[in-house]
Amino acid sequence: MAKGYWIANMDVRDPQVYDTYRAANAKPLKDFGAKFLVRGGTQNAVEGPVKSRTVIIEFPSYSDALACYESADYQAAKSIRLDVADGTLMIVEGYEG
Repeated sequence: MAKGYWIANMDVRDPQVYDTYRAANAKPLKDFGAKFLVRGGTQNAVEGPVKSRTVIIEFPSYSDALACYESADYQAAKSIRLDVADGTLMIVEGYEG
């Protein structure tokens, strides 16, 4: 079964409130077996426009990644993030080659 991934690219306008979002998303991420592969850190945009913060989260499956996003707990956390960060979030299925 292919793993699932969240790939987020964000500009955070209020780091203190964003920390509240991170605390709120901890439970749903844990509940769905998430593992951070990239969480901010140094990045070098070599092609195309990007935001200042990139996060990649791995889930045991694509369906787990979708279910986590759709869960009531994550939707509550997301409502905190929407006011303080701009960006994109994709949910993608991993490759089993």
